[in-house]
Amino acid sequence: MSESTTGVVAVDVVVIWSVAAAAVAAGLGLLWRMTRGVRRIVTRVDQFVDDWNGTMPRPGVSGRPGVMSRLDGIEERLGRVEHELHPNSGSSLRDAVDRVEAGLNGSPPASP
Repeated sequence: MSESTTGVVAVDVVVIWSVAAAAVAAGLGLLWRMTRGVRRIVTRVDQFVDDWNGTMPRPGVSGRPGVMSRLDGIEERLGRVEHELHPNSGSSLRDAVDRVEAGLNGSPPASP
């Protein structure tokens, strides 16, 4: 007999199986911890993709536009604001301010 055995075959088998079961349990626990971190990252990436592309409306939840749709709306509003800040055919805010200023100064308004 070697020093690594108890001399009782049944006890040796139980010890070997117990060590193997503990190793498998430790491996599964480590795998669980790793997949939990990966799942968290995948969830965040999925949320980012949903925010980027937008979501369709579903029962009880309104839809959200994606980033490109929102940027398009911002550019459209900015274009309307810029239209008001530059003189044009007489209908912009800048033209109205120029007319009021000319009226207060007593000079004729500049032609558009």
